[in-house]
Amino acid sequence: MKANIFHVSNDANIDKEYIPINKGHFGMDTEERTNTFYKILAEGWEEDYAEYRRLWEELPHTRTVRDYPLLIDLELADVCNLRCPMCPTVTAQFKKERRKGLMDFSLIKKIIDEAAANNVYSLRLSWVGESTLHPKFLDTVKYAKDKGIREVATLTNASKKLDFFEKVVDAGMDWITISIDGINEQYEKVRRPLKFADTLAKLKGIKEYKDKKGLKKPVIKIQGVWPAIRVDPSEYYNTLAPYVDLIAYNPLIDYLHKDSEIVYEDNFSCPQHYQRIVIASDGRAVMCSSDDYVEEPIGDTRVQTIHEIWHGDRLNKMREIHSEHDGFKKLKPCAKCFYPRKVEANEESSVNGRKIVIENYVNRKQEIGQ
Repeated sequence: MKANIFHVSNDANIDKEYIPINKGHFGMDTEERTNTFYKILAEGWEEDYAEYRRLWEELPHTRTVRDYPLLIDLELADVCNLRCPMCPTVTAQFKKERRKGLMDFSLIKKIIDEAAANNVYSLRLSWVGESTLHPKFLDTVKYAKDKGIREVATLTNASKKLDFFEKVVDAGMDWITISIDGINEQYEKVRRPLKFADTLAKLKGIKEYKDKKGLKKPVIKIQGVWPAIRVDPSEYYNTLAPYVDLIAYNPLIDYLHKDSEIVYEDNFSCPQHYQRIVIASDGRAVMCSSDDYVEEPIGDTRVQTIHEIWHGDRLNKMREIHSEHDGFKKLKPCAKCFYPRKVEANEESSVNGRKIVIENYVNRKQEIGQ
């Protein structure tokens, strides 16, 4: 089923003003494993998956607003049980302005009901906080899958016990991304108070549980910030690869929103306003996944539908601003965002002899906590 789409730009403006970007996630895996990862993700909905990925790339280029977003980010919890030094949850501003707690389950179901009825392909149960802390996390996964959401994913620190993740598998989760910043002492320095041996045992346990049940999903992706991996990327990869489906890394972005000397891409226009909508734990919708402090809310799902917010005046105004030359700089969250930041390929490394080129952000310290 294809949803209606609405064009919002003149043909003369299509493509030439759009800046292609990498979202900050870089693969360090083999081509074969990467292809297998996405093949598994598409199993059971291959045609719709191809359409989903085609639209993900095409809609920002043509500045076309689909009837509904392709993906909804649902922050079940804005709290976290870790104190990672580069995370916005440790900042005074986040604690003051964003610490609301847990999303009401009735609101969760309301959002999922509308999404499932209107061809929203993907639901990502995460944003800034650790969504697995929500007591209804498992119920949310099962509810979304029972309603027909094709791809249900989450990003987690994997702090919960193994039996919890076995239940996540049973609930029908499609994709789990786990943040693992380095291994051994490096990991424990960042992901305190977690212990690397415990996390590694959990990865092994999840794989064994999937294998025992003959399951390919959920696919497990590992990602970490590059400074925590840099010392020995091959050891990082070889330690984790036997138990997971894909491994990636991220150049360290300005999670703490401290940078001032930012160098931008010329004439950047954000793709997110045509792809996804982000909903904070208190029900407020924001213009993108980088508005950590909800400085530019675009609606409130407690009193509005997703459709009303997606086609509302506030989000349309954001799209209009981004259609102007360097218009994004008028919006505080956008001016601080890593999406429009210029990168430079200024570092090389290798994984088991495979060369990788690291594109770091210009004027961005690659030092965790900075």
